[in-house]
Amino acid sequence: MIFEDWGLISYQEAMNKQIEYVEKLDALLASGENHPGFLIFCSHPAVVTTGRQTQSSDIFSWAGPVIEVSRGGRATYHGPSQIVVYPIISLKNPRGKKADSDEQRVAQDVRGYLRTFESAIVKTLKSYDITAEGKTPHKMPGQTVETDETGVWMGNQKIASLGIAVKKWITYHGAAINFHNDPTAFTGINPCGFKTETMISVEKVVGDGKVSVEEFKTTLKNNLESSL
Repeated sequence: MIFEDWGLISYQEAMNKQIEYVEKLDALLASGENHPGFLIFCSHPAVVTTGRQTQSSDIFSWAGPVIEVSRGGRATYHGPSQIVVYPIISLKNPRGKKADSDEQRVAQDVRGYLRTFESAIVKTLKSYDITAEGKTPHKMPGQTVETDETGVWMGNQKIASLGIAVKKWITYHGAAINFHNDPTAFTGINPCGFKTETMISVEKVVGDGKVSVEEFKTTLKNNLESSL
């Protein structure tokens, strides 16, 4: 994948750029180019975004900007304390391996992609002695991929949120990993339908300044590139 770090960028600008990249990748693939897609890292000024399953009770005293988006899931927070990851890749053909397996994912396997995405984050956290698990469920009759528990969890606390959209079988949106310890993050909302205190950060677990954000991003990048 072609890697780019957009740094601190407004949510709307990043959203517009993602759509541009989706269209660009679709055109390249249509022309016959075997393009690997893009892996984007960034962070955003504080904002709340609302997904397709957002409920009226999700936002109760948030005073900042709110943006409605096309991803799955409910309302959540994005802020400068997070590492945000946007893979823009095609799922039209078989790609990558299933989570915790050497078996290749089949074409158009959105749930399998989510599970692999979560597993790459879990593997990264494990490098820093953080034990976590992804909770996207295996496919069962009547289920959708958009469940409240989708994401990466440490027991009953959530350390990374996932919500994706797919256009022309190309993914966008992605994951927000809570890295820096910011006690003001998530205030005034029930993120993904859970209480504010459900959310936890890498620094909260290992201690402020104990893990370099650049080192963490490098480890995360390597794990995502080798699995997605």
